Amino acid sequence: MVRKKINLFTTAFLQVFFVSGNTYFISQQLWAGIAVFGFSISYLWTLNVKKIAVAGMIDRVIYSSGAMIGGMVGVFVSSLINQYLKK
Repeated sequence: MVRKKINLFTTAFLQVFFVSGNTYFISQQLWAGIAVFGFSISYLWTLNVKKIAVAGMIDRVIYSSGAMIGGMVGVFVSSLINQYLKK
């Protein structure tokens, strides 16, 4: 049961991590990042949609929390990658 909740959080985290990163890469016109992150968004979406469609309230909160934190970490990591590439 706990493993299922962690998996739900993780997949939501990763999906929004990639959305945030992809948005950042689009703004910087970093084509490789756009390609990798764009593919990852769609692939993870195919996994997430089935999980959350039939979920209860607690699962929806766990999913949303993963998405929230994934968005913040995605922007942070993408900006670090961009700084590294500019050197």
